[in-house]
Amino acid sequence: MSSEGPYSRYSGGGGGSAGYGAPGGGGGGYGGAAPGYGGQGYGGGGAPGYGGGQYSAPAPGGYGQQPGYSQAVGANENFGYQEDDSSGKKGGKKSMALAALNKNVYMWAGFFTASLFVYFTLSGGDFSFLMTYGAMSRMFGFGILNAKIFMSKRATGVSVKSLQLYTLVFFFRLTSIIRHEGYLPYDKSGDWLYHIIEGTSLMLSITAMYGCLVLFKHTYQPDQDKFGEMNVPPGYGAVYLAIPVMILSLFVHPNLNSDFLSDVAWTYAMYLESVALVPQLFMFQKQTSGVVELLTAHFVAALGFGRVMEFMFWVYSYHELATSAGSKLPGYLALFSQFMQLVLMLDFFWYYYLAVKNATPLVLPSHGAAMGIV
Repeated sequence: MSSEGPYSRYSGGGGGSAGYGAPGGGGGGYGGAAPGYGGQGYGGGGAPGYGGGQYSAPAPGGYGQQPGYSQAVGANENFGYQEDDSSGKKGGKKSMALAALNKNVYMWAGFFTASLFVYFTLSGGDFSFLMTYGAMSRMFGFGILNAKIFMSKRATGVSVKSLQLYTLVFFFRLTSIIRHEGYLPYDKSGDWLYHIIEGTSLMLSITAMYGCLVLFKHTYQPDQDKFGEMNVPPGYGAVYLAIPVMILSLFVHPNLNSDFLSDVAWTYAMYLESVALVPQLFMFQKQTSGVVELLTAHFVAALGFGRVMEFMFWVYSYHELATSAGSKLPGYLALFSQFMQLVLMLDFFWYYYLAVKNATPLVLPSHGAAMGIV
């Protein structure tokens, strides 16, 4: 970035088990012998005066044989054990939902607490901290994804193509910011913290791919991760995004580092990140159940939140993304690409909010699948 202006890098500041006796009819009833019809009684004893034998009928399905089902009661009595079971199930589901909701709250509360700590202790409080904050949110998202994959030992619902694209994003961004300072946050978080965050995100994206393609390959769903698989080998559909974006970056890029390769690398990462989630969103729509696991939804939401933070920064700073000839086109393209990504995610954000609120998996609007507790 330029060394002058309000965002300059080195500027200061900144129940009762009762049976039912049928009073008429052929056989016996639950609970006692049926008076007046020589059949056999189910339960406690034989029918008085009719010489019938006695035997115990199995209890209603799912409750096992119960002693004491021998007393006949009126036909209008309720089956208490059925009502108790129903209320117990409802109470259990509510408890599970509450526990899941608490986990969500604790997870995001931990992230925001860490963000405040970093802001007050490791940054200069400059507006450019939004760049670092966006990077932190991405790292948080990939941490959630790795937790989902390695704790559940499943790679279901995860798009490897999106992981491939994000790996390229982090790699090319690092190659630019390690050698030059033109695209770093202006405050002191850009001295070293931003590099560590981006490097950690790169390692997390590679680790997630390793889990999907090696350790838990049998749970990966390539039949649903089908974005771009036209006239290319299976699994290489991401090239339909990676190559056109690279061509665009070669021709339209800013010049803050005054180094062609470094400027192109940073621009490529910026543009590519705007479309890197497309294969994942595409995979969501291809899932037959329509249900997205909540941790996977958290992963995508964290990436989207990070993009919101960066978009807020570039709204006020896009004019610095100029070519060597002074054109502001790279800045306009950066804003447009980020804005379009957020537009594509609007539906996701809404259904994600509903999922977190109800502590259920995210159900996409195009599906009518029932929601179950995670």
